[in-house]
Amino acid sequence: MVGFEIYQGVLAIGKIPPPLSLEKILTASAHPRFFVAMDELANAENVGALMRNCVAFGASALIAGETCSSLFLRRTVRNSMGSIFKLPVLKSPNLVQTLGELRAHGIKCIAAHPRQDGKTLSHANFTGDCCVVFGSEGHGISEKVLAACDEAVAIPMLNEVDSLNVSAAAAVFFYEVNRQRGKA
Repeated sequence: MVGFEIYQGVLAIGKIPPPLSLEKILTASAHPRFFVAMDELANAENVGALMRNCVAFGASALIAGETCSSLFLRRTVRNSMGSIFKLPVLKSPNLVQTLGELRAHGIKCIAAHPRQDGKTLSHANFTGDCCVVFGSEGHGISEKVLAACDEAVAIPMLNEVDSLNVSAAAAVFFYEVNRQRGKA
């Protein structure tokens, strides 16, 4: 009935909430704003885990680019452990344009990207309004979305490891955001 061999003994029916506009999200969010954006995330489990991290670390909203997996797939909702219903979300028809609108509102867009010439996480400033952008599991952030960001920030890693799962990377970034804001 639930479509999975392993489940936690709970069955629920949820209604997809009506879509929110960027203006409504901006109006409802307190300063300093902490937004999260996703570019080309295709794996529903990763999207759900990222949502759960957003709620756990107090993100103001989650913005999904036009090439991301649906925010309300059964696997996404299951992996979010219901967090999707506690998080304002926006399905952007054009992530580059949405990032431009955020920047026009004074929100710094920071790409989570292991670019060699970018800053490392401890040198980035997350104390003001910001949006942290995460890229796909295979390719990272697309060039056009990367170009729409103010800066690229990398997690320093050892032993020739060049990337983490997106939800693990997000948890590291979100902890740093909260640490700098005195919430860690």
